Amino acid sequence: MIPEIGEFSLILAFCFSILLAIVPMYGTIVKNELWMHYGQSMARAQFFFVMVSFICLGYAFATDDFSVAYVANHSNSQLPAQYKLSAIWGGHEGSLLLWALILTGWTLAVSIFSKDLPLDMLARVLSVMGMVSIGFILFLLLTSSPFERYLPRFPADGADLNPLLQDFGLIVHPPMLYMGYVGFSVAFAFAIAALLSGRLDAAWARWARPWTNVAWAFLAMGITLGSWWAYYELGWGGWWFWDPVENASLMPWLVGTALVHSLAATEKRGVFKSWTLLLAIFAFSLSLLGTFLVRSGVLTSVHAFASDPERGLFILIFLAITIGGSLTLFAIKVPNVQSESRFSWLSRETLILINNVFLTVMAMTVLLGTLYPLLVDALGGGKISVGPPYFNAVFVPIMSLMAIGLGISVTVRWRDTPLDRIIKAIWKPALASILIGAVFPFIYGSGFDFSVFLGIAISLWILLTISLEFISKFKHADSIFTKLKQLTMSYYGMMLAHAGVAVVAIGITLVSVYSEERDIRMVAGDKATVAGYEFEFKGVQKVQGANYTADRGQIIVRDGKNVISTLNPEKRHYSVKNNMMTEADIDQGFFRDLFVAMGEPLDGDAWAIRIHYKPFVRWLWYGGTLMALGGLVTVADKRYRRKKTIPATNEASHA
Repeated sequence: MIPEIGEFSLILAFCFSILLAIVPMYGTIVKNELWMHYGQSMARAQFFFVMVSFICLGYAFATDDFSVAYVANHSNSQLPAQYKLSAIWGGHEGSLLLWALILTGWTLAVSIFSKDLPLDMLARVLSVMGMVSIGFILFLLLTSSPFERYLPRFPADGADLNPLLQDFGLIVHPPMLYMGYVGFSVAFAFAIAALLSGRLDAAWARWARPWTNVAWAFLAMGITLGSWWAYYELGWGGWWFWDPVENASLMPWLVGTALVHSLAATEKRGVFKSWTLLLAIFAFSLSLLGTFLVRSGVLTSVHAFASDPERGLFILIFLAITIGGSLTLFAIKVPNVQSESRFSWLSRETLILINNVFLTVMAMTVLLGTLYPLLVDALGGGKISVGPPYFNAVFVPIMSLMAIGLGISVTVRWRDTPLDRIIKAIWKPALASILIGAVFPFIYGSGFDFSVFLGIAISLWILLTISLEFISKFKHADSIFTKLKQLTMSYYGMMLAHAGVAVVAIGITLVSVYSEERDIRMVAGDKATVAGYEFEFKGVQKVQGANYTADRGQIIVRDGKNVISTLNPEKRHYSVKNNMMTEADIDQGFFRDLFVAMGEPLDGDAWAIRIHYKPFVRWLWYGGTLMALGGLVTVADKRYRRKKTIPATNEASHA
């Protein structure tokens, strides 16, 4: 009975999505305020019924209702409780229901926290989000219902959740990633609403900006968590694979980063209006494209959901309607849009424009590298792969140029900045960055390495320029604490996010160049030295887990004569699916990780042991967290809690 309630709730949510798409929009056409107000109630009803459906699915997992096909395929009576929770979104149907829940949650949030918007604008935004909800809920009902039954004969026990997904990472990574993916639908809805209303001034950018920043921050955190999860779970210490499904999340993040900056320029200076609208459309379109790639079955990936072409065709049609319709509307409405101000080539506007071009080029590069193998295969050219050499060859030069611009950006002002002022502000940090970057490889490594020099110099350049800019704010301040209060949260968020970029760059540089890896055959009592650390293999013992058995190794790690850690990597056997899984163990540190994984058993009671030394690898995730935190901090800016009016566009705004 409970699964049927879940299915019926989805049907009711679909009905309210149709009403949400039609009623408020029609109210704006006939100028009926009552109909416009109905959008807020419909958003609440839509969310309520999707939530009921989600709870029903969760109840089916909690009670081991294996008459529900989705539960039978992704759970087991022996599965630990926390993984029964995450198993709700551990497969295609449940993850899509989570997507629908988050989408309707965003819609509800807009209806609650945007009451200061003009009523007609809010009605259009909610209506557009209702249209998006129609597509996803219809997708669930027609092709991907999580409530289908195994009747009359259903299995006595479930097939179990994929052992790779029985991890804390599944609990936190997909919800965070989907919050970012789906959050860009709000920016998309604001852009379409602005096009429909003809209100293409700077005001819509101010309304959309906090929502976009939150979505961008969630996506940044989701990607960071995904990298961390892949690092420790897949058993070989990798933190980014340039896997097509990973690329699917990176593309909207890159375009979303451009959108965040472009919205700031549009809000403050009334420039880049058309470009900002286009970025909002592309950010959400790339999120939908990622959904297609993951769920259509066109990709073979450790991250992809096993799916069928029918589902892929549905998403492809939905994607075509979304992109085609929005770009057609853009082409009709945007020709008469003009910037409200002018700026020189030495201005923050120019740097934001260059930054946007670089980010868009990188996104298109990833898109090409991801889709080109599919196109070649479709044309009968055979299967090819595009890997790290291609992406690194494109990313490193563009990222280096972007980082240089990022360091300069904090020293320039809107509209125009004297050249001598810029030179005065940047020559000292530039010189210090180059000198320290040149010396660092000799101190940390064994000799000069250009990639290390470049990465460290660029990272220090960013950190020094933003630090000096921050210090300069207090030059003429009467009180440090008073000045700290005067600086806006938007300013603090920008500084945190930019510092996060530098921290990530340090992590990528050092872990890429100075990592050490060894695969060793070891029996009890054997010792090996990696990166100056001694690893002694003490042997293996059998252990019993909640739903698996494992061979657990014991490895003593010494730094000189001092024991610094005992690591216990495991080789697990999950009996239900008859799968073997490698569970690495890691001695974590602020400046380095010692990563140990067990391979296959060998002759003579020996084991294949994989040892990694990963310097500064955690700085990738520290930096990603800083970027996400910066995005969230900007939303706390006081001006977003004031009544929404068209912002001033004079040069006095510098935050």
